[in-house]
Amino acid sequence: MNFKLGMIVFLFAFLSMSFTVSHFSVEKPVIKLALLKYNGGGDWYANPTALPNLAIFCNKYLGTELDPYNATVEVGSLEIFNYPFVHMTGHGNVVFSDQEAENLRTYLLAGGFLHIDDNYGMDPYVRPAMKKVFPELEFIELPFDHPIYHQTFKFSNGVPKIHKHDDKPSKGFGLIWEGRLLCYYSYETDLGDGWEDQEVHNDKPAARQKALQMGANIVEYSFTEY
Repeated sequence: MNFKLGMIVFLFAFLSMSFTVSHFSVEKPVIKLALLKYNGGGDWYANPTALPNLAIFCNKYLGTELDPYNATVEVGSLEIFNYPFVHMTGHGNVVFSDQEAENLRTYLLAGGFLHIDDNYGMDPYVRPAMKKVFPELEFIELPFDHPIYHQTFKFSNGVPKIHKHDDKPSKGFGLIWEGRLLCYYSYETDLGDGWEDQEVHNDKPAARQKALQMGANIVEYSFTEY
């Protein structure tokens, strides 16, 4: 599937998802955040309360109308084109087949956005997997003045640190295609844990607030910057 066809597929899926005629009325758009299901043995299903809480937070503070019940979508499925924002997380191995890598590439080039959140231990696996998707690109660390850190919420020092992990500084990396950030990778921070229900990880309210604010920035950026 070439870029032009991919764009057509993406826009058709998005529009058909958003507008339904019923009894001569047009319903409001219903947009879901999606969780990426991948192969390789990694726990793609980690943090089950994360995306629902992020959607609720975005609705409250950004004025969005996101469905709090997120979707789950497989890497190689055409269903991925129904969702403008896809979130990927886990602790372990990630494997993309050739077909899955091509499908994800087409989705991203067609206007989709991928947020990868290392839930600890994912880094050695997700980098080779994404290299298969974009062999010509490298993850680059985004500068602190990048717009993703300066949406509704301001993070002058980049992505906030939520969990200790290896006690390394939190970092935000990106894959950039022709000037467009199409994949944001949060590393050594664990934003998704911060989005979860408070009792899951017993994070302090201030840490959860920062995590949700940064998550809202990522969503806002992905919907408005291109």
